Amino acid sequence: MKTEGFNLIKNKEIFDVFFREKPAMMLVELKNANSSVYASVLAKQIDCTYSHVVKILQEMQKAELINFKKEGRLKLLELTKKGQQIASNIENIKTML
Repeated sequence: MKTEGFNLIKNKEIFDVFFREKPAMMLVELKNANSSVYASVLAKQIDCTYSHVVKILQEMQKAELINFKKEGRLKLLELTKKGQQIASNIENIKTML
């Protein structure tokens, strides 16, 4: 059992070498969301500050990975097709590690 726990830690470390943890987690969380997601909810899900999440989301929008969908005063987040593909690939790589 101890070896298994050690391997999980090593796997996380190697994953973090290739991917920045929070942005990768954000894409995967958006991909796996069962309903509409707001930046504030996403920040809580990945244990990150709201301002940091918004900054990353703006970069993701520039890279055409996400779209902001306005509903009244609220901004919902949705992955683009490109964002969906990248999130799926991140999940696959994480599983392989």
